[in-house]
Amino acid sequence: MQKTNSQNLIRKNLIVAEKKASKLFDEIESKGLISSGKFEEDLNLEIYNLAYELYGIKKYWHKRIVRAGKNTLMPYKESPENILIKKDDILFIDFGPIFEEWEADFGRTYVLGNDLNKIKLKNDIESAWKECRDYYKLQDKITGKELFNYAVSLAEKYGWEFGGEIAGHIIGHFPHERLEKEDKTNYIHPKNNENMLKRNSNGIIREWILEIHFVNKKMEIGGFFEQLLT
Repeated sequence: MQKTNSQNLIRKNLIVAEKKASKLFDEIESKGLISSGKFEEDLNLEIYNLAYELYGIKKYWHKRIVRAGKNTLMPYKESPENILIKKDDILFIDFGPIFEEWEADFGRTYVLGNDLNKIKLKNDIESAWKECRDYYKLQDKITGKELFNYAVSLAEKYGWEFGGEIAGHIIGHFPHERLEKEDKTNYIHPKNNENMLKRNSNGIIREWILEIHFVNKKMEIGGFFEQLLT
């Protein structure tokens, strides 16, 4: 019973943190921050200031990402040049704010203009994220490798390439288990052969973030969608 209560409390706190992150992203749109004519780092700072205004937070558990145009091809580990957001651009935002020591990790894609390929990409990654989540929920046992491969298969299904080296990672109370690059068991990764539903040393099922990153290298566009898998 105690483990069940602990599990429920962890999940509840993570969901509350994610709802706050979702509200932050809603405010980003409603305040018109996503617009052309500014550099990625300018938008990044505007979002940081907005998050402080709304929630008083300055702490993030991973680097804050705003990527536009050709930079949307780049996976998380890259640090591309700071480029100008253009009139008909596609861009994505990936922030990991910490709310009262509970981590969120939230990513969304935005399209400026009416380019049909960019709009399709934005819609496809959200649909694929939901398919991947639903597939995960049907499993009694699934390894990180299996879920990663399923995410990659969805990219092919929708006519894109999978742009990330991972399809997600663990999440929790700050700081959660360190995401060592060498330890693939904390990632939805092609070398993670452990059951994602396996309990940790405290007997608690770990919580996961699912991230979908689709790209088209020829068109130099990418899209990203990320949130709690629960």
